[in-house]
Amino acid sequence: MSKLNWWKYLTIGLMLYTLVGGILIKVPVNVGMLDQTIRNLFYHVPMWFSMFLLLLGSWVYSIKYLNTMKVEYHRWAYALGVAGTLAGFSGIFTGMLWASSTWGTPWTRDPKLNGAAVGLLIYIAYWLLNRSITDPVKLRKIAAIYNIFVYPVFIALIWIIPKLSDFSIHPGSGDTVGFNEYDLNHNMRFVFYPAIIAWSMLFVWIASLKVRIDKIESEQINKPIE
Repeated sequence: MSKLNWWKYLTIGLMLYTLVGGILIKVPVNVGMLDQTIRNLFYHVPMWFSMFLLLLGSWVYSIKYLNTMKVEYHRWAYALGVAGTLAGFSGIFTGMLWASSTWGTPWTRDPKLNGAAVGLLIYIAYWLLNRSITDPVKLRKIAAIYNIFVYPVFIALIWIIPKLSDFSIHPGSGDTVGFNEYDLNHNMRFVFYPAIIAWSMLFVWIASLKVRIDKIESEQINKPIE
């Protein structure tokens, strides 16, 4: 096994464990309207964890870029931002499927859902920003500054404001209970925690591919004409 690729094999193994274990593992029965849909906890929630972690990584790399002006840091900031946004939209999609089964509608006026939608639109703007400025030096500086400022706003929209709300129906927001109230025997944790690692590593893998593609494209642009 290649020393450089061990984490990719680990990602594949953890993803298989998550996908199979999420279907086969015994889940609590006293979960009200959730019933067997509580298995989405192994997919929807870890995708959100992945989103938070990747966007945090993007934020850190933007700070490192402004401190060093190394292009590599910008590449990773952008790639992690794109992968984190993809994780966020994957979380929204699985969440809508879950909501359709439990709430009877894929979307409500819940502050957590609306905050997530606005927050991801902010990161779509970050993606558009990276594709709209032609001057590479100016692009990297503006993108880094934008990224540094929007991450705290994103956290406020998707985490802090819903926590303060008293009319949210999303689990763990406002006065609603979290899923730990249902998992009385901790059985689901044997899949849930590996699932967080698996989904996070998968989206980091996607980010690393984006970095490689950007490097190849940059080398092709800067390649001297023979």
